[in-house]
Amino acid sequence: GTLQFGTAGLRGKLGPGPNRMNLVVVARAAAGLARYLNNDNPNQKDISVVIGYDARHNSELFAKITAQILSGVGINPLLFPHTVPTPVLAFAIRHLSADAGVMVTASHNPPQDNGYKVYLGNGAQIVPPADTQIAHYITEATQEGPVRDLPHGDTWTTLDHTTEAAYLDHTAQLVDKEISSNTELKTVYTAMHGVGGKLFMELAAKAGFPEPIKVVQQFEPDPAFPTVAFPNPEEPGAIDLSINTAIANNADLVIANDPDADRCAVAIPTNDDKSSWRMLHGDEVGALLASWIAQQQPHASGVMAQSVVSSTVLKAIAEDSGFDYQQTLTGFKWIGPIPNLIFGYEEALGYCVDPQFVKDKDGLSAALKVMELAAHLKAQGQTLQSELDRIAMQVGVYATDQVSVRVSDLSRIPEIMERLRATPPTQIAGAKVTEFVDLAIGTSTLPRTDGLLFAL
Repeated sequence: GTLQFGTAGLRGKLGPGPNRMNLVVVARAAAGLARYLNNDNPNQKDISVVIGYDARHNSELFAKITAQILSGVGINPLLFPHTVPTPVLAFAIRHLSADAGVMVTASHNPPQDNGYKVYLGNGAQIVPPADTQIAHYITEATQEGPVRDLPHGDTWTTLDHTTEAAYLDHTAQLVDKEISSNTELKTVYTAMHGVGGKLFMELAAKAGFPEPIKVVQQFEPDPAFPTVAFPNPEEPGAIDLSINTAIANNADLVIANDPDADRCAVAIPTNDDKSSWRMLHGDEVGALLASWIAQQQPHASGVMAQSVVSSTVLKAIAEDSGFDYQQTLTGFKWIGPIPNLIFGYEEALGYCVDPQFVKDKDGLSAALKVMELAAHLKAQGQTLQSELDRIAMQVGVYATDQVSVRVSDLSRIPEIMERLRATPPTQIAGAKVTEFVDLAIGTSTLPRTDGLLFAL
């Protein structure tokens, strides 16, 4: 088979062949994107595409072959000179008024994977029909012959430090300096062997916070991810080193980014002597950020949005605070482009706190806002846990958890879905099913997708 290009771009294992991530597959993806951009803008001169990459195996190589392919058909590639977090690439598209962006990353996938994420000029990830159109052009480029025959050039713009500096300057201003510069908040930080560490430390300093305590073993980028079985903060054991560091330093807070720093995990102490810790669920962090943003902008208007796999506590907070509320399909590609968005989140640790500038999840800016809230609460003798309790008293208690079923044989997924559609359960975990929605049919507010919703 072939590695399919979809709304998430490409993602898969490194290796030879059309069903793996390699130079041939990436070059054809770049050729398909180039044809899409040229055909979509037939009269436009000077089409530009920003290209970023993380520290995984072959990421820099894939970024440079993309630049060569785009250059070969007259598109101007704007290539970062070194690894960058995904949110910086998303910011750069709008900051540089580019027509598209490519981020070479497999995010929090296993070490043997890599990926290819595509953004359009609005700064958000691609959504239908752009994905199928790009896929069509990739197929077209594939059928025309060997990849070595694709036009390729060697002229592109290597970006200087000013784009990252603009991101740093802007993002640091999301924080109230009155709070950040008058706190003794002790934050432990892990980059999970990814590319967020250096930038996060610079951001914390620029925003006025005390210097976070690094988890040294996981701070430098390392594509082997040697200290974790799976470089995803959600995985059991992934933040054990962070919690050990927090206990040793009597810290107030743990912040963890995933390897491309678009996700943010938070852990807090569960007792007064800070000897026991727990990681907050993505929905708890979403509730804390939504409530804090609402408190800071009491008379603002806008939309708070989340995906269908997230807790509806956000709906309660939005309505209680006078904001509009919207629910989307899974994935930030649906949340980012929402007009007048003020905050968006997904329970898989993705938060958008700066939607006018970064129309994607951003683990760095989200971390700053969590630290700001924690510092504000500490000054009042409160904690993130007491704030969660206050929110529950205000809008009600929303219990939430996530269960993921992993399969090695992908054919099992349609089988499971077919079985659930044919004989939907009448109760789940003892609770009666009150409504069953097959998203393959679609609803008045959601496009079609292969998903099922059960209300209990």
